[in-house]
Amino acid sequence: MWFIEVDDDIYLRLFEVGDAEALFQQTNNSRDYLREWLSWVDGTKTVDDSRAFIEHTLRLHEAENGRTGGIFYQGKLVGAAGFNSFDWPNRIGYIGYWLTQDAQGHGIMTRTCRELTNYAFHVLKLNKVEIRAGYENKRSWAVPERLGFTKEGQIRQAEWIYDHYVDHLVYGKLAHEWD
Repeated sequence: MWFIEVDDDIYLRLFEVGDAEALFQQTNNSRDYLREWLSWVDGTKTVDDSRAFIEHTLRLHEAENGRTGGIFYQGKLVGAAGFNSFDWPNRIGYIGYWLTQDAQGHGIMTRTCRELTNYAFHVLKLNKVEIRAGYENKRSWAVPERLGFTKEGQIRQAEWIYDHYVDHLVYGKLAHEWD
């Protein structure tokens, strides 16, 4: 079981199939908010869709191709974070995350990503962690900036979100820069 204790209020753990109802409810409750930046929201219509996502993350974890879990704040599921994928030959981990609207503004994501980065460098022995965020999604790219990641560039029209393309900002941190 993958588990990271971020601090007294926050922990991150591998999703379990039994989390599907809570995950769906959180997604559904923040649907309009999340939809602006996440292309998968409209495809999450039922608890079964959330269950399928959880099963996908568990397969990635088992194959060591990704590691995504639920973010729990004061015991309540409030989002997801982890490594969407790994590039093992180059020792790179790609962090992705989202947080419900009502959990914003408590530093949850910055603290979570700090611990994910520690985990990447100290446990997984990766050389680089990369975070991508929508160019206009200031809340999302503020996280790597607060953690001292380097803005490495902008990828034009990197993602199709419903009816338009979104550019991504790419942030990176190297292992020797972290400590």
